[in-house]
Amino acid sequence: MGCCSSASSAAQSSKREWKPLEDRSCTDIPWLLLFILFCIGMGFICGFSIATGAAARLVSGYDSYGNICGQKNTKLEAIPNSGMDHTQRKYVFFLDPCNLDLINRKIKSVALCVAACPRQELKTLSDVQKFAEMNGSALCSYNLKPSEYTTSSKSSVLCPKLPVPASAPIPFFHRCAPVNISCYAKFAEALITFVSDNSVLHRLISGVMTNKEIILGLCLLSLVLSMILMVIIRYISRVLVWILTILVILGALGGTGVLWWLYAKQRRSPKETVIPEQLQIAEDNLRALLIYAISATVFTVILFLIMLVMRKRVALTIALFHVAGKVFIHLPLLVFQPFWTFFALVLFWVYWIMTLLFLGTTGSAVQNDQGFVEFKISGPLQYMWWYHVVGLIWISEFILACQQMTVAGAVVTYYFTRDKRNLPFTPILASVNRLIRYHLGTVAKGSFIITLVKIPRMILMYIHSQLKGKENACARCVLKSCICCLWCLEKCLNYLNQNAYTATAINSTNFCTSAKDAFVILVENALRVATINTVGDFMLFLGKVLIVCSTGLAGIMLLNYRQDYTVWVLPLIIVCLFAFLVAHCFLSIYEMVVDVLFLCFAIDTKYNDGSPGREFYMDKVLMEFVENSRKAMKEAGKGGVGDARELKPMASGASSA
Repeated sequence: MGCCSSASSAAQSSKREWKPLEDRSCTDIPWLLLFILFCIGMGFICGFSIATGAAARLVSGYDSYGNICGQKNTKLEAIPNSGMDHTQRKYVFFLDPCNLDLINRKIKSVALCVAACPRQELKTLSDVQKFAEMNGSALCSYNLKPSEYTTSSKSSVLCPKLPVPASAPIPFFHRCAPVNISCYAKFAEALITFVSDNSVLHRLISGVMTNKEIILGLCLLSLVLSMILMVIIRYISRVLVWILTILVILGALGGTGVLWWLYAKQRRSPKETVIPEQLQIAEDNLRALLIYAISATVFTVILFLIMLVMRKRVALTIALFHVAGKVFIHLPLLVFQPFWTFFALVLFWVYWIMTLLFLGTTGSAVQNDQGFVEFKISGPLQYMWWYHVVGLIWISEFILACQQMTVAGAVVTYYFTRDKRNLPFTPILASVNRLIRYHLGTVAKGSFIITLVKIPRMILMYIHSQLKGKENACARCVLKSCICCLWCLEKCLNYLNQNAYTATAINSTNFCTSAKDAFVILVENALRVATINTVGDFMLFLGKVLIVCSTGLAGIMLLNYRQDYTVWVLPLIIVCLFAFLVAHCFLSIYEMVVDVLFLCFAIDTKYNDGSPGREFYMDKVLMEFVENSRKAMKEAGKGGVGDARELKPMASGASSA
């Protein structure tokens, strides 16, 4: 492709002439065009669903005979009660709103268009009749006059189920929904298995409503704690890593020692006092303890060997965390990156759900087995929802990939700018500008690859859920194995994609070239990558746990005046989940910055050695790490740059492309 030719020619130049960020060219243009065409297709689906009248049926609602509420309707052939004038009847009322079909996710009830929703509970047919006479809103079938509600033998079938719950119209969607949530007790029990009676459910909901100010305050607390932790990690990273290392070693030694102690104690216990029936059980327990102790010993030895090999490489993780803290000081807008991504995802998801609802009400009127109207799409257009589902995954992954490319571009700009005073006024906006001008095609291709892996996994998960309890053990094992393998593949590709975006931000190469170059450098620095991912991820995980525990403890202290502990459950769960989500969003950005810095460091140490004309771009902390590595190699009698020799240039891969 033409856009990559300039990048390849730059890569073929000598190391002394290599300079990052100078070559800017468009990458993966065909994939950008394909993505634009796909988005046009998504727009066509939305336009089709609106143009075929689905928008009116969705917003205004329709009854069981195909009449749209709030307007005049045309007669549908062979369908009784169709073509009615519902200008004065603007709301959809269900005769049995509590009859939910959990499998098909819809209300199994006759729907009518009414003039008003019953705001108070109607216990008898006389109350229903009075409501119709006073409000002009007939709640029984169109074939039954209000005067016949109490006298007709068909009232039990054509009138709503008694008692009629108090309801209110849903804003913008003109459906009468029961005010009392106990109407949906069965639905709630299907979602929340621990709810066994309505009183528990009511107390949980009331606990949330009563403590909404406390919940909001605790959510803000988790946000503040996450931002504070990101600052603290920079200053205590060295101490924190070694504390965690010592705790892991002590935990492994302690667990192994306890198992051997239990085994020795069990073995010394006199067997004469054990009754014959329990003798076999005691022997099985002794054998199990021996297996556990041996396994723990092997694990501890392996852990010691790994830490022995990686002990020097932990210093690089500490240095990268320290530099990552400086990055956030110079690029404060990075902290808000998760908010913009979340906002973009929410906007797209709202659009996607609205279009899906439009699709659910579009099509031609068809009479079902009960004689009521359903709207179904026939012909090739009935498969539009498949296209819509693929769009949900691809575009969502595209938005997330744009965040990764934006962060990578900003961090790369920071790293390869020697004088930090010459940084752009807003490196984040400069990175967004480069993304839009040059690299949208690369992001589209990377997100599409993730989509190709995610769709089969979701299909297999759907099949597994549908066949639960029906398939044999072998089929269940095969399905779970395939799902697990696809999940692992997706995680690996996500990590590779993130590094490919960093390579693209540096050299402006296309996705495949960048992914290949990133893969080569990651493989050649496998031990360092493993150290950063294990030690670094564990540190960040403990940070998430710290924020969740701190927020939960604050919540317990604020709620301790309540004697009904059931009320505590839902507010604390909401607060802790939100705290974990916030901590994950912030610290995942921190993790992303560390990964980008490592790749930049790898390239820097390969192309430069600190001599005149080939000065390092890296921070002083990383430079100290390189100098210490050189000294260690010289003391070992190997000489040379040492760590720099482990790194291979990514541009060499580009030159071979």
